[in-house]
Amino acid sequence: NVVTLWLLSTDNFNRTQDELDQLLKIIGEAADQLASTHRWQIKVVGALDVLPTWLQEKLKTVEKNTVESKGIQLNLAIGYGGRREIVDAVRNYIRTGIGAGKSADAIADEISSDEIGKHLYTAGLPDPDLVIRTSGEQRLSGFLLWQSAHSEFYFCEAYWPDFRRVDFLRSCRCTCRTRGRRPVAAGRPRSRDAR
Repeated sequence: NVVTLWLLSTDNFNRTQDELDQLLKIIGEAADQLASTHRWQIKVVGALDVLPTWLQEKLKTVEKNTVESKGIQLNLAIGYGGRREIVDAVRNYIRTGIGAGKSADAIADEISSDEIGKHLYTAGLPDPDLVIRTSGEQRLSGFLLWQSAHSEFYFCEAYWPDFRRVDFLRSCRCTCRTRGRRPVAAGRPRSRDAR
């Protein structure tokens, strides 16, 4: 019951200012449009501090206005980079330990993948069962690096704007066929034994 759309990577900030301004405008409009349907609860994941103030405020409003929606949770990954997320999670873990009065040795002794996971942008959400990469690229480009460690991957030739329901169904069928199993129920965290 969780879908994450990657709308803007941290790498996109290397584009020209004109290109970036256009992308940010489109993302703001898309967020408003998605929120106006009241079909999903929207959560924004990413390094929001890299976004202009007007977009940060708009995204906070979108989250606030959809918090009561009953549909699936829709994560909008904006200003998102997997490496940045992991670095931010480690920083937050360390700061939390310092704030609790712990020594550096105690913080280091207590670090674990579960503790880091509690500080990710997607903390509390299940890891994805399936990651779909559009545009014919066969790489992750930094998308959900930590969370996708045990995910299935499907690479599709269609670009995102042209991605259709039939493409999604193909991804599900191919993934299940290659792994010889039925799909995991959407939104249900997989047990470590099932991985």
